[in-house]
Amino acid sequence: MTYPSVYPTGTTIYNPDKCWSGYTIYTAREKGALLIDMNGKEVKLWEGLHGFPHKILPGGYVLGHLGERSTKYGMQDMTDLVQVDWEGNVVWKFNQHEYIEDPGEEPQWMARQHHDYQREGNPVGYFVPDMPPETDKGNTLILCHKNIKNSNISDKLLLDDVFIEVNWNGDIIWEWSVNEHFDELGFDEAAKNILFRNPNMRSAGGGMGDWMHINSMSLLGPNKWYEKGDQRFHPDNIIWSSRESNIMGITDKKTGKIVWKVGPYYDLDQAHKELGWIIGHHHVHMIPKGLPGEGNILIFDNGGWAGYGVPNPGSPTGIKNAIRDFSRVLEIDPTTLKIVWQYTPEEAGLVHPPDANRFYSPFISGQQRLPNGNTLITEGSGGRVIEVTADHEIVWEYISPHWGQHLKMNMIYRAYRVPYEWVPQLKKPVETQVKPVDVTTYRMPGAGAAGCKNITKVAGTLPYQGDVALCVAEDSEELT
Repeated sequence: MTYPSVYPTGTTIYNPDKCWSGYTIYTAREKGALLIDMNGKEVKLWEGLHGFPHKILPGGYVLGHLGERSTKYGMQDMTDLVQVDWEGNVVWKFNQHEYIEDPGEEPQWMARQHHDYQREGNPVGYFVPDMPPETDKGNTLILCHKNIKNSNISDKLLLDDVFIEVNWNGDIIWEWSVNEHFDELGFDEAAKNILFRNPNMRSAGGGMGDWMHINSMSLLGPNKWYEKGDQRFHPDNIIWSSRESNIMGITDKKTGKIVWKVGPYYDLDQAHKELGWIIGHHHVHMIPKGLPGEGNILIFDNGGWAGYGVPNPGSPTGIKNAIRDFSRVLEIDPTTLKIVWQYTPEEAGLVHPPDANRFYSPFISGQQRLPNGNTLITEGSGGRVIEVTADHEIVWEYISPHWGQHLKMNMIYRAYRVPYEWVPQLKKPVETQVKPVDVTTYRMPGAGAAGCKNITKVAGTLPYQGDVALCVAEDSEELT
């Protein structure tokens, strides 16, 4: 796919009558936590507060991190997880997960946090009616890293994913490590073979295998399935997604066992076949009680490349052996795996397959169910966030104008929408409609008006051609 080199940024579409309006927070590349209104006005920047991701709490508090471990030794290791107030003062901090002594670096305690965390009171980290996250007390569930050796998986050093729960004082009161549940993941012999030889090796620390790369983790929270007696969906259980393995699962918090799992293969039974291959997915979570679709599971099915198994032309060694060049947002029933709602290239109005990759983010990204039934979708790699209705109409679109200097992208890891009243420091903004422009007639200033003055009709000479209208520039002498 070829992208235009010049295109608008900021809010490009806004229909106030159909949107669930509020403030949206995301990480502005190399700047900090950025809060915008529906018209794209930047109303607050917490400069230097980075996010993996950023989350905003009631009262104008923001969660993020202030430091990152050197990439020479770590892979996406954040040194801390902090909560700051409106003025940027740190009011809570956690970094006491592991004491790190990297050669040539100052020894320090680190959280090694990555990709996700949840504050008590709210299971998913975004607005849910009657489920406000705590701001001055409560536990925090954090997704972290730990370097381990497990010869059942590989003879290489592994970068393992660990869930920890810490109290307000920073004491670790619960921990779960995915490598200890390798036999529950369902890898076949071909996958085990390539995992042993190459568990997705990274150069950091002299070489380590980022074998699962779990990128989201949240509580299930109260839900109808548990209320009907299905113990797999206990509110305290934790749902997670593994990008590299194409697995999503639910961990029983009491026993540690994986009690629900989808993947890593999508061709072994009818339910998985109808669901279709989920590849490199992000932000898998259960829609909380109180929101439309409650109890269903939302997935950003990135596509791209992921998985372990039999080699094929796109994967000569068997690593990242599932490949697809478009994305899907799926809402599924966790008991049947039936798709309840989706946003794919087809719903986006794209010609499928030749134009499907115009809805495509092969990494990062996510989605949030809004109280009015709309879905906020972060198409992350292109820095695009859209709000779509249940019948797939785009009623808000925003393109980030913030590019990184080192990695020249305007990507957005994950955006969240919160109600205006969560930010009492600001006066509710005036909401102004932004109608989408007609791109067939829009021109940059000075580029000339749309339309052609000199038109010559040329009769078609082949059966399928018909008449072709040729637009000839006024100063041209011949058609080339």
